[in-house]
Amino acid sequence: MILGFSEYAAQTGRLAQAAGLPCSIIDIHHFPDGESKLTLPDKLPAQVIVVRSLDHPNDKLVELILAAAGARQLGASKVILVAPYLCYMRQDKAFHPGEVVSQPVIGRCLAGQIDGILTVDSHLHRVHRLADAVPVADAVNITATDPMAHFLQKTVDHPFLIGPDGESEQWVAEIASHYGFDYCVARKERLGDRQVKISMPDGDYQGRNLVLVDDVASTGKTLLEAVKLLTPHRPASISVLVTHALFVDDAETELMDAGVDNIWSCDAIPHPSNSIELAELLAGTLARIIRSAS
Repeated sequence: MILGFSEYAAQTGRLAQAAGLPCSIIDIHHFPDGESKLTLPDKLPAQVIVVRSLDHPNDKLVELILAAAGARQLGASKVILVAPYLCYMRQDKAFHPGEVVSQPVIGRCLAGQIDGILTVDSHLHRVHRLADAVPVADAVNITATDPMAHFLQKTVDHPFLIGPDGESEQWVAEIASHYGFDYCVARKERLGDRQVKISMPDGDYQGRNLVLVDDVASTGKTLLEAVKLLTPHRPASISVLVTHALFVDDAETELMDAGVDNIWSCDAIPHPSNSIELAELLAGTLARIIRSAS
């Protein structure tokens, strides 16, 4: 059985349909003091899949831990987490003295409650295997590049893909390889959480349908700087395509005001820009994890 949460009910329902599994949305009551009371189905099968995308994680992690523990109390012997967006993956080292390295802390916390995890385009760099961050038997990090490539092929005429920094190259190159799209990758120097400097490679951008591709858009400052550099070249259009649409504060508005024509994202995080559904992609991998856990 799949168990989901109300803020992700539509995506959870599509995943349950694609996987051919029953689905129930967990009932949550919030007490005046801020604590949560969860109510699950009173009888659960041996394997339970808990689905929650972990944007705004500080509000969601405690309820997720309660749901996984409650599933075991109600009869589940295996609990698999499907978290299309996985939080706290960036801080995998102390960049300055005294910083808490949060990735292994949260990873071990999750591993204490689950037997397997499935996520999408997780932000892994110095730690390259998801199992090293979340030490469970089945730790699977899949990429959304396949459905993203098919979406671009159907939607954009001869797209020219641009990665706004070196970290994005793996996604840009993979998407471009499906249909032989042109692509290039910019260089980024991070000056702070909300300040970056971009160097765009030489290229013939005039009259082209440019698509900036990345895994996560949070403040959008990297994308915004890239747009400012590309606009003087008079491209036919500038679009943004990301797996995870966080778009905090006014990030989306700033991009559109700077000249972006389209913002597209996968439905890993609910957002008005969601254009690519991941249910089929997740369901295929989930089936293999379920068989492995049996």
